[in-house]
Amino acid sequence: MLTIDQATHDAIVAHARRDHPDEACGVVAGPIGSDRPARFIPMLNAAMSPTFYEFDSGDLLRLYREMDDNDEEPVVIYHSHTATEAYPSRTDVNLAGEPGAHYVLVSTRDGAHEAGPVDFRSYRIVDGEVTEEEVRVVAAYTEASVTQQKAED
Repeated sequence: MLTIDQATHDAIVAHARRDHPDEACGVVAGPIGSDRPARFIPMLNAAMSPTFYEFDSGDLLRLYREMDDNDEEPVVIYHSHTATEAYPSRTDVNLAGEPGAHYVLVSTRDGAHEAGPVDFRSYRIVDGEVTEEEVRVVAAYTEASVTQQKAED
């Protein structure tokens, strides 16, 4: 299960809406081993495409160095789908290289890029196998929400 705070959830959705009709992408880093998304990092879609996203290699290298310096890891890797449901494409599955990360997809199709609810879903992708997981949005992280998540995992 992915437990994510409301502010980070809303920031991901806002980024997806802002970049529409191109796919948005980014990372939410967290302390190593915590499984807690803590630092929202919107990235530039270097592909500038409505059907594909790609992190700029230089930006990605800087990000991984920064996370390493801060004892962080990518807890969430997110991107949007602009015309399809929030489900990983074959390309998404092939590019999924962080087995410990939650892969979040947001669909901005059918007017969701302007207003209203979006399809916000999370997956684990390990060795090509896609497993959808529950998303729980909390107002803020508390010791109780962290303890409950660990118990449910």
